[in-house]
Amino acid sequence: MDEEEIVTVLRSMEDDPSLVTESAYRANSEMWPGNRISFFDNHMAYIKAHPALNPQHYLSNLKLMIRKKP
Repeated sequence: MDEEEIVTVLRSMEDDPSLVTESAYRANSEMWPGNRISFFDNHMAYIKAHPALNPQHYLSNLKLMIRKKP
């Protein structure tokens, strides 16, 4: 899975109302103004920081974990 495909999947997750894709808190206010990191930036950074990670498995599991519960 290349970076373009990963970007497409993460962006589609952000647009899906059935998924919780809120920004996350970060303590470093110099790097993250307002101390928030977007859903997309958070997960892209994680995938890039872990090159041995299988992005397809990661994104599949992420989607299961962030699904809104009825």
